[in-house]
Amino acid sequence: MYLRMAKRMLLETDKRLLWKLCWNMGVKGLRSVQKHKARLKRGEFFPPYLYISIINSCNLRCQGCWVDVAAKQQKIDVPAMNRMINEAKAMGNSFFGLLGGEPFMHGELFEILEAHPDVYFQVFTNGHFITDEVAKRLRKCGNVTVLVSIEGSEVISDERRGKTGVYSKSMEGIQNCLNNKVMTGVCTSLCQSNYEDLLQEAWLDRLIEMGVLYTWFHIYRPVGPDPSEALSLTQEQQKQARQFVVDMRVKKPIIFIDAYYDADGEALCPMATGFTHHISPWGDIEPCPIIQFSKDSIHDERPLREVFNDSEFLRDFREAAATHTRGCIALERPDIMKQLVEKHSAKDSTARGTAMPELDAMTTRPSQYNPGSEIPEKSWVYWLAKKIAFHEYGVYTKNFDASAWKDTRVAAVEPESELVQIKT
Repeated sequence: MYLRMAKRMLLETDKRLLWKLCWNMGVKGLRSVQKHKARLKRGEFFPPYLYISIINSCNLRCQGCWVDVAAKQQKIDVPAMNRMINEAKAMGNSFFGLLGGEPFMHGELFEILEAHPDVYFQVFTNGHFITDEVAKRLRKCGNVTVLVSIEGSEVISDERRGKTGVYSKSMEGIQNCLNNKVMTGVCTSLCQSNYEDLLQEAWLDRLIEMGVLYTWFHIYRPVGPDPSEALSLTQEQQKQARQFVVDMRVKKPIIFIDAYYDADGEALCPMATGFTHHISPWGDIEPCPIIQFSKDSIHDERPLREVFNDSEFLRDFREAAATHTRGCIALERPDIMKQLVEKHSAKDSTARGTAMPELDAMTTRPSQYNPGSEIPEKSWVYWLAKKIAFHEYGVYTKNFDASAWKDTRVAAVEPESELVQIKT
């Protein structure tokens, strides 16, 4: 399998793009993670990987979307992006995730990509704006991969994404990238409507036949103004999805991305480990994309390293998340989230202004943490990569109490009955 994967990487993508990937994301990316770990040991903080929502606008209206896609367009302008990326590069960062809305609706996207050839960008997109001309320009840039979202069959995609012809348009964007040998991935937010159709070997085989080089099955999270909770997976389905990914990693010549399990199959949260935080289109620094509260901004006059390092709000969120669950605090403990927001008088960083009522309405749901059901990596390649990237943070070994988590999960959610003890 590893030889087949290596052959695909060498033959199915541009060699210059492959070199950019290996150097900027691989070598430099792992180095940035090591610098992050070293900073943590010194009591300092700066995330090695930033999710940046560069624009709120989108041409689709997906079920369960938490982004204010229908609000007045807001985007991070080029000077602000350049300043942020340059300051992050000075801290050792070399890999950035660009989200939306739909990133390709940002009129200066290529100006941003082309200004930083020494880093690597992953653009999360629906693929609808990737014409052959756009794909040719992506190939010329060389420092970008696209991750196109496919949410089911033609019928399911139209239902999930609020528009007709979504699936065919996304597949067309994927094919334009593949025709130009752009490093291309396909992701799916696994939910009840697509779980049976896409978590299948047949779907993986089709992606491989097309020339797609990597995929990401992440779990749907019911948040936002219309959380569509009926789409949520059960804990058993999440366990089955994890087992499927682990099994396929040693069978199929396609790369599987995941950020929610370590090498031993233990659940983790990238935000809790400090691996990443999120920047909104308004420049607000949020704990993660689905937690839309903020006390800090990239537009602060202070250097970005000081903004991240000195933020008590972000520090408390990381420590609370690591203390109360190895999974997703937004799903497992919305009561703790509310206490943190109130403690810091954090602002609602949405355009709709309803994040607090949405938080009040959230109920406790299972996330990736399922104690006693850990599924370790079978592949030595993934095991080693995760040992380097996801271990040795110490946040769970020092703070986490699984028995306490079990008790609080089954208890009624009463924010007033529990005081959150957080280091300051």
